[in-house]
Amino acid sequence: MNKSMLTGVIAGAVAVTAIGGFAGYKALNPEPKFAEVLAVEAVTETTKSPKEVCDDVVVNEQAPVKDPNRLAGTAIGAVAGGLLGHQIGGGTGRTLATVGGAAAGGYAGNQVQKNMQENKTVSRTERRCKTVYESHTQTIGYDVRYRLGEEEGQVRMDHKPGPRIPVKDGQLQLDAPAAP
Repeated sequence: MNKSMLTGVIAGAVAVTAIGGFAGYKALNPEPKFAEVLAVEAVTETTKSPKEVCDDVVVNEQAPVKDPNRLAGTAIGAVAGGLLGHQIGGGTGRTLATVGGAAAGGYAGNQVQKNMQENKTVSRTERRCKTVYESHTQTIGYDVRYRLGEEEGQVRMDHKPGPRIPVKDGQLQLDAPAAP
C-alpha cells in the first residue's frame, strides 16, 4: 500500500466518522419541530375620532317690550291715583290729595308695568352642537415570548398563536397556523 492510498483511506475514515457522528448527533438531538409559547400579550392602538353631537335646547328669554318707557302703566296709575286722591278732603286739600294721588298712582303704575314686562318670557328651540371624541381600541399584533430548545426569545405576530409555533430548519414559521 502506498502513501497516497493510505492517506485516502484515512481521510475517508475520518469523513465517514464525522458524517456518522453528525448524523448520530442529529438522531440523538433532533431539531425541534415546535417552539413552546410562554406568554402572549396583545399590542393595541387607541385612536380618537371626532363626532358632532347636536341637541335641541329650549331657551327662555324676555319677551320684546312694546312700551319701553312704561307710559301706559304710568298714565293708568296716575288717573287711578288722582281719582282716589280726589275723594279725600275738600278745597285746597282735595287738590293736593288729587295731585299726590296722581303722582303716587303714576309711580305705582309704572312699577307694576315694569314687573309685568320683566316677567313676561317667550320660549324658542335652539339647536346646539358640540364635537366629542370617541376612543376606539384595536389589536394590531401580539408580542409572543417563546422557548425553542434551551433558548428563549420574543417575536411580534399578526395573529394570536396557540400553545406552540411551528419550526422549520430552525426558523419560526410565523405565518403557519398554530399547532394545538
